[in-house]
Formats: sequence, C-alpha cells, structure tokens
Amino acid sequence: MTVKTTTFGLAALAVGAALAAVAARADPPAPAPAGPWMNTRLSPDQRAGLLLRAMTLDEEIVLVHGSSGIPLLPGVPKGALGSAGYVPGVPRLGIPALQESDASLGVANPFFVRPHDGATPLPSGLSTAATWNPELAYRGGAMIGSEAWKKGFNVLLAGGANLARDPRNGRNFEYLGEDPLLAGTLAGAAIRGIQDQHVVSTTKHFALNDQETGRMVLDARIDPAAFRESDLLAFELAIEGGRPGSVMCAYNRVGGANACGNDPLLNGVLKGDWKYPGWVMSDWGAVHAVDDAVHGLDQESGQQIDKQVYFDKPLKAAVEAGQVPRARLDDMVRRILRSMFTEGLFDHPPVKSDIDYGADAAVAQAVAEQGTVLLKNDGVLPLAKTAKRILVVGGHADVGVLSGGGSSQVEPVGGPALQIHMPGGGGMAMFRTAVYDPSSPLKAIRAAAPGAQVDYVDGTDPKAAAEAAKGADVVVVFAVQWLMEGYDAANLSLPDGQDGLIAAVAAANPHTIVVLETGDPVLMPWLAQVPAVLEAWYPGARGGEAIAAILFGDVNPSGRLPISFPASEAQLPRPTIPGAGLPETTPFVVDYPEGADVGYRGFEARGQKPLCPFGYGLSYTRFAYSDLKVTGGDTIRVSFTVKNVGDQAGMETAQVYAAHTGQRTGQLPLIGWKKVALRPGESQRVTVVADPRSIGHFDAAARRWGLGGRYNVGVGGWSDSIRLIDAADITPRTIAP
Repeated sequence: MTVKTTTFGLAALAVGAALAAVAARADPPAPAPAGPWMNTRLSPDQRAGLLLRAMTLDEEIVLVHGSSGIPLLPGVPKGALGSAGYVPGVPRLGIPALQESDASLGVANPFFVRPHDGATPLPSGLSTAATWNPELAYRGGAMIGSEAWKKGFNVLLAGGANLARDPRNGRNFEYLGEDPLLAGTLAGAAIRGIQDQHVVSTTKHFALNDQETGRMVLDARIDPAAFRESDLLAFELAIEGGRPGSVMCAYNRVGGANACGNDPLLNGVLKGDWKYPGWVMSDWGAVHAVDDAVHGLDQESGQQIDKQVYFDKPLKAAVEAGQVPRARLDDMVRRILRSMFTEGLFDHPPVKSDIDYGADAAVAQAVAEQGTVLLKNDGVLPLAKTAKRILVVGGHADVGVLSGGGSSQVEPVGGPALQIHMPGGGGMAMFRTAVYDPSSPLKAIRAAAPGAQVDYVDGTDPKAAAEAAKGADVVVVFAVQWLMEGYDAANLSLPDGQDGLIAAVAAANPHTIVVLETGDPVLMPWLAQVPAVLEAWYPGARGGEAIAAILFGDVNPSGRLPISFPASEAQLPRPTIPGAGLPETTPFVVDYPEGADVGYRGFEARGQKPLCPFGYGLSYTRFAYSDLKVTGGDTIRVSFTVKNVGDQAGMETAQVYAAHTGQRTGQLPLIGWKKVALRPGESQRVTVVADPRSIGHFDAAARRWGLGGRYNVGVGGWSDSIRLIDAADITPRTIAP
C-alpha cells in the first residue's frame, strides 16, 4: 500500500537543519593569489603545470578525494553547499573547492537539504533522446548548467551515456536510448551546454552499467570488438562532442576488474587510445583499493561510503613508500586542475544570483513537446477544441506529472505537487519516493478546451472509470510507471492493474486516448482497443502543458523512439534479469552475447518484430522522400529530398542506415539523421555524412577501426520503414582507435 504525503518528514527536516548549520559557518572564499597560473593567456595545460609545481604533497592529496556533501553520513565538511559531493580547495594557492551536484535532469537537492531551493526538472533522458535534436539537448544542458552556476555549483554529475541494453533498466530514463550514435551525439551536446556555463560536467557511468540489479557486484562480459562498437562508441562520441572535464567510472566490474580500478578500460582505452585529458572520478562508494590510482582512477568521491578513505592517508603513504609513483599522483592532480582551468572554475567562479525559472521551464517544455512520441493515431487526434465533454482518468493527472527517482531526482520549483512513499527495501530504500512535478495535465486540458466540461476520476476503480467514460465525447487515460536508481522494473507491464483500467475504459468508450508517462518501454495488451497512444515519458517542469498542446494540435508531435518497445520479455537477449533474486552482495556474471547488436539491431538479427521499432513515431502530417544520391570514397555521403505532403506544418526526422554487405546480416545500423521543419508543400534537401566508425568494424587485436568495400544504404522515417535504397563503395583503410 502506498502512502501519500507532501513532506519528507521530521528526519528530512533534521537533515536540512544540520546542513543549514554547516552552510552558516562556512567561511567566505579568500581572494585568489595572483600566481603565474592566473595568466589567462596561457593554455590550461600550462596553467595546470605551473600550479602543480607550487603544491606540496599534502595539498595534492587534498584534491584527489572528496566527501558526500549532505549530512546523511559522518564527515560532512565545512563549506559544503549541500549536494552529492564536495572536494575542498587549497586557499593558499587560490584553488577553489569543487561543489558537486547530481544533475542528470536538473540540479538535485536530495532530501531538501537546501531549504526552498528548487530547480527546473528537464524531461527524462529518453524524452531528450526522442527529440533527436542536438540543439535541444544543448539547450537543456545549458539550462541546467546556468542554474547550477547561479546556485554556487561548479561540477555537475551529468552526461549519462550508458546504452539501453535492457528495457527494464531502472536508470534508462536518465540515459539516451539504445543506439551509440544517437546517445553519444546527444550526450555530447548536453555536456557542451553545461560546460559553456563555466561548470564542469562528467560523462557517466563508464562503462557497461546497463542494469541496476546487482550493480555493485556484477561482472559485465562482452567481446572486446563489440564493446568498442557499442557502449564504448557512445562514450567516445560523447567525449568528443562535449569534452567533459571528468569521466565518472561505474560500480560494476568489466571483464573481471572493477570499473573504477580497470586498467584496460581507464588507462588503455580512455587515456590511451582516446587521449582523454580530463580526470576520472569514482562513483560514490566505487573505490576498492589504493591501487585503483595506478589503474587509472584520479579522484575518490563520496569517501564516507567506501570501506576506508583510500586516497587520503593510505595513498600518501603509498606515494612516500614508492608503491604509487609520485608522477602518478602529479598526473592525477594535473588532470583535475587542467579541467578546472579549461571550464573557467578559476576565472569565472559561481556567483549566487537570481534565476529566471520561467525561461528555464520553457526550455523543459520545448524538450517535452519534441520528445513526446505519437505511437498510434486512428484519426482521433488532434482533439477538436469544440468537444463538449472530456474525461481524464488516472495517473494523478489532476495534480502533476511523474518524474524518476534516485540521485537524479529534481525537487521542482515551489515543491512537488505530490509525493508517494513507495514500498521496497535495499540500499536505496530511503530514496523510494515518487515525485510528481507540479504541471497538471487536467488543468492544461481545461485551459486548452475552455468550452468543454472536463471531469477527472482517479482510476483506482476500473468499473467506476468505465461508467464515467460512457457519457464522454473523448477519454484521456494517463498511465504511469515509476522507476528509480538502484532497482530494475520487474517486467515490461504497467504496474498496479493499469492495463485492466485501460481495457475497461476503452471497452466503454471507443474514443479513448492513452498517455504514457513511463521511464522504460511497456507492453500494451490493449493497443488494438484504443485509437491513439502518446508516449510522454517523464515530461518535466511543464509536462502537462506540453501534453495538452499535442493532444489539441497546437504542437504537431515529432518525437521518435530512441529505444525499441519489445512485444514481450521473451524477445530480450536475457528474458530474466541477471542476478534477480540474489542477495545484494552475491557476485554474478552478465554476458552480452548480442555484442554490438543492441536493441533494434538485435531484434532484426534474431528475426523478431518488436511492438514499436527504434526511430518510430507518427505525425499529424505526412512526408515523402525522393531523389536519393549516395557517394562513397573515404566515407558515405547521402543526400535526398524530404517533402511535407500533408496539410499541417510538422517536423520529420529523416534517418539513414547503412552496413557492409559482407559484415552484417541484421538490421542496418544508424549512421546519421536530420530533423527538418516543413510547412505544407515545402521540401528540403538533406545531406548526411557518416562518421567512419558508424560503418566500420573494430579490430581488437590491431586496436584500429577498419572499413572498406561495398555498403548498403537505406533512408526512411524509422528503422524498419526504409523508403529509399542504394549502395556505395568505400576505399579500404584503417583509422585510429
């Protein structure tokens, strides 16, 4: 049984009071000494080198470990603002402290430890991914970065690039879908937006953190070449596109070694092959030994959660004994300082200042509007504003829209509309509160149709809801699926009997529209019974307004699925979640035999038809494709014409897929796309140039990408709707890893 509440209770108030006391006794920052490293004409590398030479061993040790910034555990340092993490600076040299906030979907405020400090919640990562719009991803990142800077933060734990290998993963809502090109491109854009605000962003969780069940103990196993062509490619593209100041390593093991002490992953791939110049920070509680420093970890985060503070006295002793070379410690510190100089933490320190929350909410609404996916429409949408009676059912649509839980939880400006404490145990049990952002779809629907009688029933009684539906011109059922960090969905079904509710209402009224607010794909056993379905994900600060705008046609839906919707769990590479039912501390192995064929590519390779394919989404208008031209050479260049042949303005995401004729038998992988806005009758010429890695094959032995030969090319509206087909010849060559 769930219990509704509007506060976190006395424990949270005590936490908030404790933090307020910590913040109250914080000393004001001292003016930065005018050392030679403050010369802005020098490069970040030069400035970091000069500053490093001025530091003592003890001062270097200060920068390579940090605490949790909230008073949930002992050891919260003086000066912490109240957030995920805090690393003290070095006042003698003018090195600022690192004030770190979780920020996957907005600036987090766990347990309201900063009283009256709400933030703007972006829609979920899957919603951003469903926009297929790097510009919107950038704007979302810039919005979060700006709010963080104005709140006093200079490091954001954002930039999630883990692929959706399992559609039940409890953190998929934070990430950007199943395709490495789409996920990496949008993650890079969001990171760039954050860092343009003089705030360091991470990219996380590196790597193969693709399920929450047993995340602290599982060992992920994958073919090395397939690893480079899938999950690692997403991170590689995110790092190239966003240039994050830090990479956060994951909890899980990869190939037998902990991700935060994984020499092949951190030293071999990240710092070796990719020449990554920033620093690697641990996830909170993911450090296992002092030797993790030798294996590529640069900074221990949330040190109270680890078994001991490895990167303080134990690391200093290891350096003094020669067990960890002093040069390695210097490299750790240099990387941190370099990113701090690069992103302006010395030259443009945060200034607490007013925030235009209205403008920021408009960014969130734009993402929600372009990220909402029209999955089905038999002509009932858009709704006529002349409707006389509309019934809204379920999903707490009378008060707000659902958000995802865990460290990414954003406490919205003005406070949540509703909080529901959810049952369940485990290490993240204290976070198990479903939060509804205060943007009521019911109110937005009433505003969009002022002449209609718009009623609401909560849907807890399917028979009563069906009876109420009989007299309505149209019914809009809101169905929700709450997910959070630390837990995977048990299955792909909507929880709490909502499938039965939808079926009962649809049987009573044939004009029933379903709006899904989910963190993952879900099964839809009632799909044939309803004329329209919208996937709104977790739609953020103005989700209600965005949903109403699409329902009534003020906005033409343009979202496209970044993740396939399976027809059943039996279609998945692992129908049962590995580790399900095991104690949290029992290690186990997760094998990825599908390799690089994640999601839509795997369905095709296995000869399966998903319920809704990758890239899929409908519009209120229609588009035609013509005049395909494909050329080869060093890579594939594709051009074609897209025309709006309907009667409404709209946006089309033209997608290009290609693969070597002799290398792949499954679905052609995505190699590029272009989102275009067209008026009725308008056409536009689109050109897509493939990143060579998207058509290449990684040679793990040679540590090089190889490509060359003949490639099939397909163009269309989604992955299994190819309108135009051609081929191209690529000159054989290899490229750097």
